Amino acid sequence: MIQLLRRFASLSALTEITAAMTTPLPATKPPLTLYTSIASIRQWRREQANQLNSVAMIPTMGALHAGHISLIRSAARSHDSLVVSIFVNPAQFAPQEDLSRYPRTLTADIKQLEDLNTELSSPESSSKGKIEALFVPSVPEMYPSGIPLQQELQKGAFVTVTPLSSRLEGITRPHFFRGVATVCMKLFNIIQPDEVYFGQKDVQQTVVLKWMISDLHVPTKIQVEDTIREEDGLAMSSRNVYLGQKRRGFATCLYKALRAAEGAYFQEVAKGATIIPKRVLTESAEKMLREAGSDEVKTETEYFSVSCPKELEELEQVDVNVGAVISGAVRMLPTQEGEGSVRIIDNIILKGKLETDTQEERAPQGLRTVVDV
Repeated sequence: MIQLLRRFASLSALTEITAAMTTPLPATKPPLTLYTSIASIRQWRREQANQLNSVAMIPTMGALHAGHISLIRSAARSHDSLVVSIFVNPAQFAPQEDLSRYPRTLTADIKQLEDLNTELSSPESSSKGKIEALFVPSVPEMYPSGIPLQQELQKGAFVTVTPLSSRLEGITRPHFFRGVATVCMKLFNIIQPDEVYFGQKDVQQTVVLKWMISDLHVPTKIQVEDTIREEDGLAMSSRNVYLGQKRRGFATCLYKALRAAEGAYFQEVAKGATIIPKRVLTESAEKMLREAGSDEVKTETEYFSVSCPKELEELEQVDVNVGAVISGAVRMLPTQEGEGSVRIIDNIILKGKLETDTQEERAPQGLRTVVDV
């Protein structure tokens, strides 16, 4: 019975999305053109290659905010032509998650992109490129074999990066990085960008994808930009709209805990420490998280991690020459009927003194990418 209900929920969510696809797509103003088919966006890409234009891609799930706009601005400084993709990817959602509720604001998103193009094209702008392509594929276009939310019912080829995908976020969301890696591999194959831009907020995603493109020899570079935050420090996210007024006031609890751990780290570095026990970083941070919330607003900490920068393996001590990633996930529980839980994720990177760029390094033995067919 439980499996039947889950399958029904999965089909219901996808039915709603399919119905939404029948809505006429908004018009766009040049130089922005909206593409919905793989064939048409590939034709656009061939034209860029013929003109020797460098192409940058910014993959999104829509509901664009200042964080996305910042990534696009960065890409425009270095590349001739930009392509933004908007695709709410079913493969990274479990049956009980918020696929059907995920915000879809295509008309507003297009307006933001057109306004940004005006800015990028102005005489005062020092940008090299502008947004020429908006790729908004349908679910059937991206998953010709279909994509039910229950993983055991899915058919086709899928990409798994092991063991990174089973750590941190992968512990509570074991399906997530399989879905992310698969859809990104599809997008990279379709568009073949020279460089792809992501934000640091989803740090594990960027590490997983770096391993994937290295291991599968994908000729695309990944550029990770700093997390864009609200004035009070909350990392910008499309899901922040779910918080509501009550929970929004407490949503910075994770960022404050991360800053406390960061402060403890630099205090030890200032004392001349070269090896710092994990507990020194986590004690005050975890205490802050236990005390977060109020009588009305309740929170649950899913994890608070200190991990190595390359493979995100949990550390018991931090070598200051190597550094670490401190990250966490907090669930903001509903405060009234009709609300769902909202997950807040965030991280701070403690850069090591001997930090090197891992992007061009080959994956070490034991870390591998699996393509399932």
